[in-house]
Amino acid sequence: MRIELVKEFRFEAAHQLPMVPPDHKCFRMHGHSYRIEVMAEGEVDPKMGWLVDFGAVAAIVEPILKQELDHRTLNDIAGLENPTAENLCAWLWNRLHPLVPHLAAITVHETGASRCTYRGR
Repeated sequence: MRIELVKEFRFEAAHQLPMVPPDHKCFRMHGHSYRIEVMAEGEVDPKMGWLVDFGAVAAIVEPILKQELDHRTLNDIAGLENPTAENLCAWLWNRLHPLVPHLAAITVHETGASRCTYRGR
């Protein structure tokens, strides 16, 4: 049986987008309550009955979010000097892909109505 499994995480951070015009609202420093979805995809292990343990995913992702992103200014983080949702997706993919089994996609919800998904292609 092939499935998609999603574990959701949250963190708070500030950023400003240096590449937009100075009169754009995102040029000013502001913050978001980010919601991150980490999706794994693959075949369910017939013995275990799951693809990957939700707790194992959390044990990998939560320390990265808490120690590197939460309550930080994203612009100050190497690789996030222009911290768009798109760039944050790719940054998270690069950090998590070697660690999360069967990683298939990262979705960053910047607001309740705006999100971006990266599938590592």
